Amino acid sequence: MKQDTFSQGAPSQNTPSQNEGAKRTVENKLSVWKREFLNLPNMLTMLRMAMIPLFVVLIHKATPLSSLLAGSVFALAALTDVVDGFLARRWNMITVIGKLLDPLADKLIVAAALVMMASLGRIPAWIVIVLLSREFLVSGLRQIAVSEGLVIAAGQEGKWKTSLQLVGIIALCIYYTHPIYFLFGVCEINFNTVGLVLIFMSMLFSLWSAAVYFRAFITKLAQSPQA
Repeated sequence: MKQDTFSQGAPSQNTPSQNEGAKRTVENKLSVWKREFLNLPNMLTMLRMAMIPLFVVLIHKATPLSSLLAGSVFALAALTDVVDGFLARRWNMITVIGKLLDPLADKLIVAAALVMMASLGRIPAWIVIVLLSREFLVSGLRQIAVSEGLVIAAGQEGKWKTSLQLVGIIALCIYYTHPIYFLFGVCEINFNTVGLVLIFMSMLFSLWSAAVYFRAFITKLAQSPQA
């Protein structure tokens, strides 16, 4: 039987419905990209992550000026964390990527700061180990709670921990003694001492909040239908 060489060599052509489907797929991908990445809250979060190498370079130099600049960069990163969360809630821009990147950015820059402080001898290494271990433990419990459908609200002690930790890290970044001008006069402030006190207090609140969260997790787990 003679084969039709023309039909065999003819290129396949997409139907109009296939072309429309491909076009819609591309449009949906672009829409997801814009929604998840090209919005101000998530862009601020990614900017915060981009600040980490700059912060590490500045704090590694350990001069009075670079330490002051590193503290300023860390403070700016902490400010963007507040702003992007506020904007995401205010403008209803809470996205899947944002839920991933926002806590990740916070943990990365705090971990980088604590490790650098320990390497520079500005904070005892055991405090860094305690603080980072607490973060790993609570993060693991949160993942398990989410997978089990358990909702555990953050307590006030956790917020105190975060506030004390951030201010303490900024003080440790500045490190050196600087004159601070008050209404009643000038006072020499040793930022290393201030930072150590605040970080130690944050560690106490960190352990307290971890214990409260663990107890709430056990209570919720015992009340779940699967228990």
